[in-house]
Amino acid sequence: MAKRPSVLFFCKQCGHETPRWEGRCPACHEWDALVEAPSAEKPKAVSRGGRAASSSRITLAPASGLKPLKEHARERLPRIPVPIGEFHRVLGGGIVPGGSILVGGEPGIGKSTLMLQLLGTLASANQPTPGSLSGDAGSSGKTPAWLYITGEEAPSQIAARGLRLAEPLEGSSKKRGAKSDFENERLKLASETDLANILDMLETERPQIAVIDSIQTLRDGALESAAGSVSQVRECAMALVDAGRRLNTSIFLVGHVTKEGAIAGPRVLEHIVDTVLNFEGETRLDLRVLRASKNRFGSTDEVGFFEMTASGLSEVSDPSAALLDRENAIDKGAGSAVGALSEGTRILLVELQGLTVPVPGGGSPRRRASGLDANRLAQLLAVLETKAGVPFGTLDVFASAAGGFRVEEPAADLPMALALASVATGRAVREGLVASGEVGLGGEIRPVPRVEARVAEARRLGFKQVLLPARGRTTLPPQMEGVKILRARTLREALALGLA
Repeated sequence: MAKRPSVLFFCKQCGHETPRWEGRCPACHEWDALVEAPSAEKPKAVSRGGRAASSSRITLAPASGLKPLKEHARERLPRIPVPIGEFHRVLGGGIVPGGSILVGGEPGIGKSTLMLQLLGTLASANQPTPGSLSGDAGSSGKTPAWLYITGEEAPSQIAARGLRLAEPLEGSSKKRGAKSDFENERLKLASETDLANILDMLETERPQIAVIDSIQTLRDGALESAAGSVSQVRECAMALVDAGRRLNTSIFLVGHVTKEGAIAGPRVLEHIVDTVLNFEGETRLDLRVLRASKNRFGSTDEVGFFEMTASGLSEVSDPSAALLDRENAIDKGAGSAVGALSEGTRILLVELQGLTVPVPGGGSPRRRASGLDANRLAQLLAVLETKAGVPFGTLDVFASAAGGFRVEEPAADLPMALALASVATGRAVREGLVASGEVGLGGEIRPVPRVEARVAEARRLGFKQVLLPARGRTTLPPQMEGVKILRARTLREALALGLA
């Protein structure tokens, strides 16, 4: 009788491993997040390509002993510049050789298109191998190789998409980025899902960059579980990350995210990789946002903007204009306010909208948020009712950030409060007004940083009034003339100044 395999449980949110099932993950405290996956026995050593290795991964070379930190610093390789400016910005200045990057997003959002354009622009730039990479490529200065390994589509489908991306954008002034080259012989494509074969490809080609699309399709033969399970995704990702560090190959892992929180979502991989990039947006809309939620080599504050077109992703040079309905943003009527928000080094003008309707039949009021934190919305409604006297107890409340953009900065509190109070009282927000400020639980308006930049962006797009917290910088340079600055200490004062 065959021996029943031992069982482990993994948290689908944080990847924590435990030998028994529990209703709540002991690590991240998420309820009903543990899933069952058979544990793998220790793989036997096999010979692959004349070297000893486990059947599941390339092992790192043995440590050469302790050395002073400054000597390790001399071995650091320069970053690989990314010709796509928005991508380069989010990565914090280029791709780190040997680093691992997870690109997550919902199916159909454009992850594969983004990765293919990245390799095409790098091939067009024909960059030399930075520093001294492993193998002959580094020492001889050969043009590096770039690999695209797909487990979801046929190579002919990927190639057809690449040729379409190489075509110019007809009748459009949108900037896609650097020129793409998909005829470069060093840009190679393969359809493969077996981990051992992929590791052999990396060992043979020693590429500068390798894209794995997607990590959920890979399978390690040493494990009994199916492709896409937590154990398969974790082991395959760890093997690829180890190989990338050993070969100085930058590994891009594409991962799917579902609304139900799939077992093999990027949260399982966040602790394994160096950088986590989220590709966001509504699949029904053209705007796409690339942001970093983890970056060991740069900031997580920067965001990149793209527009999905018939010929691929185009860079958006003016995000504020893309997020705003410029013809109607200055005077949208009740229920709409414009906020000046800071995202990395940029200031974005984002339209925030609110809608209220009477609760039918005297039931419990609903609160729904799109692109906003639902808990923050509930807190803001409580402050509006208790500190500013705006009643919401018998109203269903719906709030959203227009354009499919996800708002995270606390400075969005004040414009969101204006939009909600506007629709609840029937008073429109003042024409040409932009607001920015954090609302405290006591109803006070707290100061925000980068006031000058916020005012300058509002002025550039034609807004004439800016509502700001009373605390903070009180004087602005002469070039800000023409913009009226309104100051408020409390939420009640802000509503009196901001509503017509």
